[in-house]
Amino acid sequence: MSLFGNKPEKETEQVSNERNIIGKGTTITGNIETFGNIRIDGRLNGNIKSKSKVALGQGSTVEGNILAQNAEIEGEVIGKLEVSDILILHPTAVIQGDIITAKLVIKSGAVFNGSCQMGAKAANKEIKIDTITKERAKATA
Repeated sequence: MSLFGNKPEKETEQVSNERNIIGKGTTITGNIETFGNIRIDGRLNGNIKSKSKVALGQGSTVEGNILAQNAEIEGEVIGKLEVSDILILHPTAVIQGDIITAKLVIKSGAVFNGSCQMGAKAANKEIKIDTITKERAKATA
């Protein structure tokens, strides 16, 4: 393919190495879906789906559900966390919701109010990302 040639209709997981950052002082309302890693230091009112890692920095807030392969939480989550591999709750983490994960690390000082399910159910969770086709992208532009 040439540099300006047609892209395939469907986005692929080739972008999984991309990083996304929502900085401090930024508020986003809406859902986020990504193949790559995402770090949130601001506020999100919506859900996150990532085929990679979700990291919430200290002072961050997510009001919504998180579905990811891995997650490290230093901020606050008000919603459900579904992590297919490992979830790490750092000392400043505050979770107000249920957790489903294969492996869980809770460091001293973290706050977790909800129920937790661990094991094979979470490990087998497939994360589906709604990829945008070229035609759909044009229609919404």
